[in-house]
Amino acid sequence: MEGTGADGGRGRAGGEPGRTEMAALLGDNAEDLYENAPCGYLSTRLDGRIVKINGTLLKWLGMRREEVVGHKRFSDLLTVGGRLYHETHFAPLLTMQGEVSGVALDLVAADRGVLPVLATSVVRTGTDGEPLLIRTTLLDARDRRAYERELLRARREAEHERVRLQRLATTLQRSLLPPVLVSVPGLDVAAHYHIASSDEVGGDFYDLFPLASGSWGFFLGDVRGKGAEAAAVASLARYTLRAAAVYDRDPARVLGALNSVLIDGENVDEEPRFCTAIFGRLAPEGEDRGFRVALASGGHPPAVLMRSDGSADFLPTPGGQLVGVLRDADFTGTVVHLGLGDTLLLYTDGLPEAHTATGDGRYGDEALLEFTRALAPTSAPAAIEALTALLDSLGQGLDDDTALLALSVPAVPAPEPAAGRPGSREP
Repeated sequence: MEGTGADGGRGRAGGEPGRTEMAALLGDNAEDLYENAPCGYLSTRLDGRIVKINGTLLKWLGMRREEVVGHKRFSDLLTVGGRLYHETHFAPLLTMQGEVSGVALDLVAADRGVLPVLATSVVRTGTDGEPLLIRTTLLDARDRRAYERELLRARREAEHERVRLQRLATTLQRSLLPPVLVSVPGLDVAAHYHIASSDEVGGDFYDLFPLASGSWGFFLGDVRGKGAEAAAVASLARYTLRAAAVYDRDPARVLGALNSVLIDGENVDEEPRFCTAIFGRLAPEGEDRGFRVALASGGHPPAVLMRSDGSADFLPTPGGQLVGVLRDADFTGTVVHLGLGDTLLLYTDGLPEAHTATGDGRYGDEALLEFTRALAPTSAPAAIEALTALLDSLGQGLDDDTALLALSVPAVPAPEPAAGRPGSREP
């Protein structure tokens, strides 16, 4: 319902202002709009001396008009750092451009409190184009500054958490690998672990350990996925293989034991736990005659045998199915003689599946075989050194962790070492 107000304007019964009242509110009083604007206004001479200031800014500063106008310069209202920035950057830029917009400064109030503001200044000129004064608008930036501080704090906390997780991942990765590779009389051994990402722990694992009757067991594997779950499966696989090898001499049955553990221990609500693995047992064949190596593979890339005559080929390991997928998985083994000057190389699929800028985009099995043929004949330490350089050269193309394990019989038999030999790895 509408009615006519006392001032002749039409107003609503709900109390809305009439036309005359609305006109007043909309800015008939320009001085009131200036004085009580939601931002600070001030005008200064070219030397910075304040000649006009609005009530909003005076309220922020807690100062009286008579102690500011004609007595203070704009720079006098700033902190020490703000005055320095004003003299060296703000004022020169304003002189050159005629306008400076959105610069963060800090004002000092009468109670010595600091008020963050965003300052925009414009040089006003006369009809002849000569500069006359500077008009400055100041926006209260306390909320924005608080937001920026909170954002910076959150960023620092996130960075701290990222570093903490990286350290945790590195520590966890180290726990999955042997601190040293045991010394095997008459055999050179070397290993390397290349981490593709410092933020996530991988599921690659390897080991070399003594067994009864003068033999040794060794294995290398790769768990599906990354992260804590993959690390847990890798740890389970490592200790299961070591335990199973104590009771069974057949590498294929050792992998079968791991297969049963992974399947029986799987929670139906979780992702399937499986891995690829290659397990071997080696035993000396007599003085200066090398080693007999029995191998079995569970879906793992075939090992490479580099012979003393300069040849290199993949070892056939037929029937190797993934470990932890089928209850009746088939793991068929093979036996090979590792003679003087021969080197056996085991690796995970991060190397052949690395991305390259040429060919089909993958490094591939053939490239690896060509690389190892160029190395042969070689030793375990030399092979690992060359392959480590190759991994480093692939850069960002290597997006999966890669484990390497090499065993070689010296061409000239060396005396039995007195202590263990550390592996060359980078967890």
